[in-house]
Amino acid sequence: MRYLHTMIRVANLERALAFFCNLLGFVEIDRMENAKGRFTLIFLAAPADVEAARQNQAPLLELTYNWDPETYAGGRNFGHIAYEVDDIYALCARLMEAGVTINRPPHDGHMAFIRTPDHISIELLQRGKALAPAEPWASMPTTGSW
Repeated sequence: MRYLHTMIRVANLERALAFFCNLLGFVEIDRMENAKGRFTLIFLAAPADVEAARQNQAPLLELTYNWDPETYAGGRNFGHIAYEVDDIYALCARLMEAGVTINRPPHDGHMAFIRTPDHISIELLQRGKALAPAEPWASMPTTGSW
């Protein structure tokens, strides 16, 4: 048994792709349009997993977009998706500059939480040892739910 993908439903495909691809650096690996079922599936790989994903050797994130409008509430009910990152401070700074709220800042140089435009929680974990506590992160308050 191996981990294949995590599926999340998105209300606005363009907004979701901008978030995952433009801000987080994910790469689209595959796309399936199903006119009969009225949905689109897009499979994304995390930046460090792209080559392995192209060889079917890494898990993917599946974005499911239903063509008929639906309201998705309680995205947090799905728990969260976790990704290891090279520099948690640099990524959080880039996300903040783009207007993303850092719900749980990396106070400890190790872990942060953000939410997607569809309110799915994403845990960001520093690769290897935690970075030394640094401002503004060490004293930044936690915001909202994550």
